[in-house]
Amino acid sequence: MLRTRRSGVMDWPETNLVLFAFLLNLPWEIWQIPLFKGVASLAHWDGVIMCTRAAAGDAVIALLAFWLVATVATRGWIRRPTAVTLGTFVAVGVAATVVLEYWATQVGGRWQYAEAMPRLPLLGTGLAPLVQWLLLPPLVVWLVRRQIR
Repeated sequence: MLRTRRSGVMDWPETNLVLFAFLLNLPWEIWQIPLFKGVASLAHWDGVIMCTRAAAGDAVIALLAFWLVATVATRGWIRRPTAVTLGTFVAVGVAATVVLEYWATQVGGRWQYAEAMPRLPLLGTGLAPLVQWLLLPPLVVWLVRRQIR
């Protein structure tokens, strides 16, 4: 007997996007620890919590970027991304990163870069968070596409 697949929350592009974004960003956040002042000297559990929160924030940014693209395209854009939809998705994440990093380091005092963090001239945005948003979102889209076919 042939069974039909039931549709559920795991078939939603948003669910898969958030899961993959979180799972890819968490190791990146851990890798960046030496690039932020004081993080390497935190108690282990405090560092884990900080990196987990940062990865969750990255997943939320990815979700908001997905929805922004979906307002112009459709929620299904991720199944067949074009250069424009993928580029917009990445650009929204990069823009959010630049704004949030500027606010966190220059205005809100949430964190500081260590001397080891390469920075963009003019804005002072850390290069590692910027590269994170250039490399990981296309990989997230690729994984989501494979998952929700």
